[in-house]
Amino acid sequence: MKHTYHIHGMTCNGCRGHVEKILSNVKDVTNASVNLEKAEAIIESESHISIDTLKEVLKKEGDRYSIHNAGEHVIIPKKEEKPKGQGTGIFYCPMHCEEDKTYNKPGDCPVCGMDLVEEQNLTAITEQQYTCPMHPEVVKGEPGDCPICGMDLVPMAPSLSSEEKTYNKLIGKFWVALGFTLPIFLIAMGDMLPNNPLYTILDQKYWNWVQFALSIPVVFYATWLFFERAYKSIQTWNLNMFTLIGIGAGVAWLFSVFGLLIPDFFPIEFKTESGAVHVYFEAATVILTLVLMGQVLEARAHSKTNAAVKELLKLAPNKAIKVVNGVEEEVAINKVVKGDVLKVKPGEKIPVDGFITEGKTTVDESMISGEPIAVSKTVKDEVSSGTINGNQSFLMQAEKVGADTLLSQIVKMVNDASRSRAPIQKLADKVSGYFVPTVVVISILTFVAWVIWGPEPAYVFALVNAIAVLIIACPCALGLATPMSVMVGVGKGAQNGVLIKNAAALELMNKIDVLILDKTGTVTEGKPTVEKVGSFSADFTTDKITQYIASLNSSSEHPLAAATVNYANENGANFLKVEDFNAITGKGVQGVISDTKISLGNLKMMELAKGTISSAMEEEVDVYQKQGKTVSYVAVDKTVVGYVVIADKIKKTSAQAIKQLQQNGIAVIMLTGDNYNTAKSVADSLNLNSFKAGMLPEDKLKEVEKLQQQGKVVAMAGDGINDAPALAKSDVGIAMGTGTDVAIESAMITLVKGDLQGVVKAYSLSNAVLKNIKQNLFFALIYNTIGVPIAAGVLYPVFGLLLSPMIAALAMSFSSVSVIANALRLKKIKI
Repeated sequence: MKHTYHIHGMTCNGCRGHVEKILSNVKDVTNASVNLEKAEAIIESESHISIDTLKEVLKKEGDRYSIHNAGEHVIIPKKEEKPKGQGTGIFYCPMHCEEDKTYNKPGDCPVCGMDLVEEQNLTAITEQQYTCPMHPEVVKGEPGDCPICGMDLVPMAPSLSSEEKTYNKLIGKFWVALGFTLPIFLIAMGDMLPNNPLYTILDQKYWNWVQFALSIPVVFYATWLFFERAYKSIQTWNLNMFTLIGIGAGVAWLFSVFGLLIPDFFPIEFKTESGAVHVYFEAATVILTLVLMGQVLEARAHSKTNAAVKELLKLAPNKAIKVVNGVEEEVAINKVVKGDVLKVKPGEKIPVDGFITEGKTTVDESMISGEPIAVSKTVKDEVSSGTINGNQSFLMQAEKVGADTLLSQIVKMVNDASRSRAPIQKLADKVSGYFVPTVVVISILTFVAWVIWGPEPAYVFALVNAIAVLIIACPCALGLATPMSVMVGVGKGAQNGVLIKNAAALELMNKIDVLILDKTGTVTEGKPTVEKVGSFSADFTTDKITQYIASLNSSSEHPLAAATVNYANENGANFLKVEDFNAITGKGVQGVISDTKISLGNLKMMELAKGTISSAMEEEVDVYQKQGKTVSYVAVDKTVVGYVVIADKIKKTSAQAIKQLQQNGIAVIMLTGDNYNTAKSVADSLNLNSFKAGMLPEDKLKEVEKLQQQGKVVAMAGDGINDAPALAKSDVGIAMGTGTDVAIESAMITLVKGDLQGVVKAYSLSNAVLKNIKQNLFFALIYNTIGVPIAAGVLYPVFGLLLSPMIAALAMSFSSVSVIANALRLKKIKI
């Protein structure tokens, strides 16, 4: 019998395989097949197996996996916060072997064996601790006086990051390895000198024992981690770079030890003129030392790939000046709560997100928007954490603190995106899955071929070349090709105000055929102002209509609504009580004022309210619509009594951005809920040939689906709630950072500044990253395609050339470093 179950908790192919293995081992199960994408398991069994039995088996794995009947409604408990590790964050594999899986302590990846990397976050900065220079046992979470001696407390020096600790540990071991490997190498190279002078001191067999003694600290201390990782990779059958290194260097070293202990076991081909077995201690130790050097260089390079996040972290202030009843008090940043009034002095970093309550200034926002020009700010204007105040003081009210600030959200988004996997990485994953077994087979075939057809001493040639094949192959470079480029690219985007939610968006952006634009807040500034309130009826004055409009809109969060409320306040209107308020997305708003139903919105809203618009009314309104202005009608009960004209300037950069995208072969279409005349006026000013007006949210969604059915890759840029469905459905959703949280949450890319020039930057960045990834994959594949045959000895019959295992180790180490170095070039590109 066969049953289908739903599995919750799987995040990667490693999880899938693990769950499949657990279920396959359940008594009476004849076959278990687990599908990661569908999150389901198909179980075949000889007799019925209770689901409670399956639950009990999975429960032994903790709370990570759960199983239930297909179609059964199950409430999944809220996902807990990722476990925090030592230092300032969580740890993940730089090759993303298990996708976005993280670990709560440093170590090495259980799949590829590489050192885990620590995620950079704001914890260490915002939770700055203070100590007394005279009494270090005094530690406080905020500045102040020492309770013992009264001295000012000073900030404690930040602890080393995980990367720095790893680098320091590896560099220490490298110097040890180098110190013992160098004399081994010199002893071995003595054989190249005529009448080796070392043999006048000791016979060769004794020098072999010296090499053995010197190799012990290298193998069992400095580079023992490679053998541990190799053993773990074979034990778990996650074959990787360290499998090849462990086998290659291990065989060379063990062969040499056996040659010392039982020389008579080996045939004459393995012996020197003196009768001693030719040992390879220098090959083993030089290989291991060079690989260790490669790890050191990688550890140093890794710290540069997330440099963008580190630069963002430097922006985070760790203190603020809180104002209480006119008294200023310096407090730790984590003590600031929403509603606090803070003072920001000239040149200081703005501590949290909020708005100015007193004063005016200019703010340098280049660190989060990428724009170098300082922005003028005055009362009610928003300011963001980490941006730098100009030369004037001001007071602000805290609105978003801690993890809710824009800076925190940017850091989180960059970290999440850096750990995500681009679709192109599937190619590398597929190749890597067969890579190590293939190399081992090639190594064995190399040994056999040299034994059969090689010159004397054939066994020596066979052993050396087989080891060279194992050592030169580097799946590590293949695995790093994509994630390194993604990490640097995502960071580069963040520095330019382009926030990438995941690597798939970065890759897809390069393939888009069509860009759909919303109008208000996307093409236009999204800062509308009321230009005129008009009346169609003598019974309703413009003041009365203004009062109705503002009263209704006081309950709405739409940008146009805010404009009418501000207009009413400026003109001293009194607001009326509104009951049964209802916002109808894409149409307008309704409510009851003094037992009278009031409707405000576009033509579709008037149709809903059953209000009739005469031709005279249309003619009066058309004048404004043809100027690109938005007009909303007002209906009292079923009678259209007036209108409001709202102007929203087109952003200065919109036309240039659209032109650049069109030059790149991208079709740009504007979809707006506004009327035809307004839409046409805006489209004409932007040289847009394609636009559609009167679009409801479902219409925009259908338009995206229609284009996708035609085989187009569609990007959608918008900022409102009515854009959220289309943003989510599009291949690449692009939200304006100035828009609503719903739109931002639905999108794959967020533009901090809310500027279409950011779309151009995102497209350019995508091109650069994809090109860089392909270069890395080419380097890794061509390197192994050429290197492995050369190591096997294909050049020997024609040119008499062989590749020493030591040279192979050097080349292998630099292959990974070259991939990382190429990825780092993305830091210097202009987007």
